[in-house]
Amino acid sequence: MTPNPPAPAMPSEGLDAIIVGAGPAGLTAALYMGRFRRRVLVIDGGDSRAAWIPTTHNHPGFPDGVSGTALLELQRTHALRYGARILSGVVQTLSVLDPGFELRIDDQVLHASTVLLACGVEDNAPALPEVDEAVRRTLLRICPICDGFEVTGQRVGVIGDGPLGAREALFLRTYADQLSLIHVAAPDALPAEERALLAQAGVTVIETPIDSVELQPDRPRALCFSGTGRVEFDALYSALGVTPRTGLALAAGARHDDQGRLVVDDHQQTSIPGLYAAGDMVRGLNQITTAQGEAAIAATAMHNRLRGV
Repeated sequence: MTPNPPAPAMPSEGLDAIIVGAGPAGLTAALYMGRFRRRVLVIDGGDSRAAWIPTTHNHPGFPDGVSGTALLELQRTHALRYGARILSGVVQTLSVLDPGFELRIDDQVLHASTVLLACGVEDNAPALPEVDEAVRRTLLRICPICDGFEVTGQRVGVIGDGPLGAREALFLRTYADQLSLIHVAAPDALPAEERALLAQAGVTVIETPIDSVELQPDRPRALCFSGTGRVEFDALYSALGVTPRTGLALAAGARHDDQGRLVVDDHQQTSIPGLYAAGDMVRGLNQITTAQGEAAIAATAMHNRLRGV
């Protein structure tokens, strides 16, 4: 991805909106706000989860697929063209003022009338070697909704530690009939009901600790287990869940649900007036198209709030 152009210091007053996060949601909102002729600044922490995607084939409009970095670059160019500004940095604090908000970003203090949080989530990674690089090279997959079609007919292993792993294995049954759930938690973490569903679907449950791992390109992924020997898979999925990046919002007093994601209304506004959220930190689908749609809703609501309607 092309590095961000150096951004001059922003004025401490006069911003209509600050968007925290430069992934698909944040950049969509920046485009909308720019086209609404609003003064908008995007804070890019440089760690968008979308950048991990080697190629996605389920994003509308790209029948030949598109990489995560290419998609982000297209969105960045689009937002900049309409006046959005992007600043590399990390937000340390978010404070609610009357009116507006104050954000401390590295060595700057900025103020805005509205704020959109598009901080995403962090994957709970399995204990595999160089796991981030393995995801980028599709040696390890993290989204069966995104790329389950690509493993059709393959031998698939799903690494899980409870009901979520069982659900993802059952979801993948649409595509593969040679499925194993590699359950890495205590046996009682997988309830009897899920075990029965897995057995009915023909999913093998492996509950022996992983001794060693071979993640090689263009070769089956091999996991070696104590007592059961070497098992090879054509594709591996991690189904260990995610941790929403909601710290800024929660510290400011925003509400969250029992999954740790932010509670928003129909216009993506959190429980704090003027503070909005979109993307993976809000709902559990973790899809680029969903994040973009929520960002469009949020940006329009922010614009209307600034208009006083």
